[in-house]
Amino acid sequence: MKIGYFPLILETLQMRILSNETPGKVGEEVELSGWVDARRDHGKLIFVDLRDRTGTVQLVFNAKDEVTYKVAETLRPEWVIKVEGKVGERPAGMRNDDLATGTVEVGVGKITVLAEAETLPFDVGGDGYEINEEIRMKYRYLDLRRKRLRANLVARHNIINFARQYFFGKGFIEIETPYISKSTPEGARDYLIPSRQQPGKFYAMPQSPQQYKQLLMVGGLEKYFQIARCFRDEDTRGDRQAEFTQLDIEMSFIDEDQILEMIEEFLLSLFKELYPERRVTLEDGKIPRISYDEAMKQYGIDRPDVRKDKEDKNELAPVFVVNFPMFEKREDGSWGAVHHPFTMPKVKDAEELREAFKKDPLGIKAFQYDVVLNGWEIFGGSIRNHDAKMLQSVFEVMGHKKEDIEAKFGHLLKAFQYGVPPHGGIASGLDRLVALLQNEPNIREVIAFPKTGDGRDLMMDAPSDVEQKQLDELGLSIKKKS
Repeated sequence: MKIGYFPLILETLQMRILSNETPGKVGEEVELSGWVDARRDHGKLIFVDLRDRTGTVQLVFNAKDEVTYKVAETLRPEWVIKVEGKVGERPAGMRNDDLATGTVEVGVGKITVLAEAETLPFDVGGDGYEINEEIRMKYRYLDLRRKRLRANLVARHNIINFARQYFFGKGFIEIETPYISKSTPEGARDYLIPSRQQPGKFYAMPQSPQQYKQLLMVGGLEKYFQIARCFRDEDTRGDRQAEFTQLDIEMSFIDEDQILEMIEEFLLSLFKELYPERRVTLEDGKIPRISYDEAMKQYGIDRPDVRKDKEDKNELAPVFVVNFPMFEKREDGSWGAVHHPFTMPKVKDAEELREAFKKDPLGIKAFQYDVVLNGWEIFGGSIRNHDAKMLQSVFEVMGHKKEDIEAKFGHLLKAFQYGVPPHGGIASGLDRLVALLQNEPNIREVIAFPKTGDGRDLMMDAPSDVEQKQLDELGLSIKKKS
């Protein structure tokens, strides 16, 4: 009985078609479901634009069918309905060539109101740029109904799907790394998670999968990638969020040129496949390379916009920026890594690193590289420091005490004692890449549920207070700022 039962379920589920399928169903009875996008009364005829995830199609209600016509008179924008009817060609002179379904309409014979809707706080028919962003984010589930945001999320899906297929084809395997780990100094502030079972101790959300992917290389996996979530407690801006997504890639037995050649192939293939209408500016068919020093001298910035016409939104001008400095001096006078401390400096060994640092810290270069597109950094990576002694020296010259290095990074240094291959990688800020390719002004427009510039989720009202019981379980108390 079960074998015969499942096909019946599938047949029932397949009865509904989507609006974009109607041009191929002329003369057939169909079932459609969606939202009322608009209603127009023309005497004995009522026209309703039905919207679903693929677009809209015109429904026709005739006064001759009193039952359906009376229901149609009550319909309001954003009501959810289900209809059954016959697909027909629109009369001559009433076609809409600007609409994918503009040659057909559905004569409704049956209608069911699935849900009514109150008046929306804003119009979802336009692009929404003119609407206060905080209102849009408070009602994000409504904002997502607009065509532009739906297209952005579909584009994001297509880019991620393209990336997966590309790297699968190159022999990579997709591996997930932990979302709760150890707090280590990697640049930005960590998001901390108190441990209930280990009172007084904390997990941290990963700023990136950096150490885990290097440990995967120690583990012999050789080719890894991941669509990774990353978390950084830092001030946000148009191209940055508290949580964001990376296309994260790591390889063993690889050098800088091989990584850049692979990413070049990936990007140019992506542009050609998904954005064929965009004009890509290259040099002799290749992505040009420029050193960090050249970029700073010529453009005054390490992520130069090399487009020939800065106002041309159709132009894509990628550039590789290479040969970055290893170290930078921070505002408080301390030393930090330009990229991250796991980058391989361009020195022979730990002793040469220490000597070079004494003479000219800013003169030490690193095997670090970025991919910049139209003035936005969309990829960043490096050949990793797999020499345990040199890595320890990097931390030491940056001012870390030996006991702190062991406490924070002992696990990685220990792993490097058991046969570590030379390795390197690169990661893309997917939110930035999608925003750029979709011609959006900031990454919030390509994230389903983004946060505000100060890290708030207006829709969920987060961050929020928690019950005292929860704090007690964690052994925490709140110290209020004066």
